[in-house]
Amino acid sequence: MNMPIDKDFYKNKPLKEMTKEEWEKLCDGCGKCCYNKYITGRGKKAKLYYTRISCDHLDTKTGLCKDYENRFKKNKNCLQLSLRNLKEFTWLPTTCAYRLIYEGKDLPNWHPLISGIPVANNPEAQEFLIKDGIPECKIDNWEEYIISTDENLK
Repeated sequence: MNMPIDKDFYKNKPLKEMTKEEWEKLCDGCGKCCYNKYITGRGKKAKLYYTRISCDHLDTKTGLCKDYENRFKKNKNCLQLSLRNLKEFTWLPTTCAYRLIYEGKDLPNWHPLISGIPVANNPEAQEFLIKDGIPECKIDNWEEYIISTDENLK
């Protein structure tokens, strides 16, 4: 029998002690991690670029994967975020709950765990979503779809 999740679990429990269900609830559903990024240069000259190009399996209206359970089978580039590799995901947006909690910061007020509203339906969260996303299968030249080189993805 599953125990109900304490709505403030993320405040009282370190990432390493979270259940799979709690870990999944941290995701706000913005979909930013499912948008393609690319790097130019190496070492200190490396520069990360964010694009409006989404994974073909991302529903750009809801920010959710169309086949979440099978995402790793359908997209060989889909990455599993876990406690073991979280520190490698420095490209996660500054609004990402996993990153925020890992860094000891609070979640934004629009996060579904606080607001109770899915990001796709929350007007306060809309400014943090990537606008006009386009699936990668429809793209020829990625450079035309660069939206930012900063972490805020605005």
